[in-house]
Amino acid sequence: MQNSLILASGSPRRRELLSLMGITYQICPADVDEHMNGAPDEVVMALSRRKALAVAERHSGCTVLGADTLVACRGEIMGKPQDQQDAMRMLMLLSGGENNVYTGVTVIDGKTGRVDTRCDQTRVHFVPITPEAAQRYIDSGEPMDKAGAYGAQGMGGMFVSAIEGSPSNVIGLPIHLVRQMLMEIGWQL
Repeated sequence: MQNSLILASGSPRRRELLSLMGITYQICPADVDEHMNGAPDEVVMALSRRKALAVAERHSGCTVLGADTLVACRGEIMGKPQDQQDAMRMLMLLSGGENNVYTGVTVIDGKTGRVDTRCDQTRVHFVPITPEAAQRYIDSGEPMDKAGAYGAQGMGGMFVSAIEGSPSNVIGLPIHLVRQMLMEIGWQL
C-alpha cells in the first residue's frame, strides 16, 4: 500500500498534470526563498529539493513531490516576470530563437525518507514575435505567472514552433520523470 502524496506546489498547471496521471494527492505549497544563482539545472534541482524538504518536515510519513521550473535563453535564466515591462523584455529575447526549459523534480519517499532529485530539459523553438503581438499577449495576463513569460499550453503556444523533449516539462512538470521516480519507490501507476 502506497502512502499519501503531497504536492509541494500551488501551481494549477502542476496540479492538472498530476491529476492526468490519475494520482490522488494533497496540495501543500512550500514557502521557501526561491532566489538562487548558478547553472539552470542546478538551480531548479536545488529549489525543488528545498521545497520538498520544507513540506516533508510538516508531513511525516507522506511522499512529497517538489518541483521548480526555469527558462534559459541566450545565457539568461528567466523566472516569472516582475512586471509587464519585464515580460516584454523576456518575450523579445525569446522571439525567433530557442530556449531551454529546465524542471527540477524532487521526490521524498515517505516510508524511507530517501530524497531523489532529478532534472528534465526541453528545447523550445519560437517564431518571431512583434512588439504589438507581445503586448497583446501581456495584456491577457497569461505570461505574468509563468517562467519565461509564456505558457505553451495556453495563448503562448501560438509563439511556439517546435518542442524537442517533454511537452509536460514545458508546462511545469515532466510527468514521465515523475512516474519513473514514483515507481522506483514502489508506487503502482
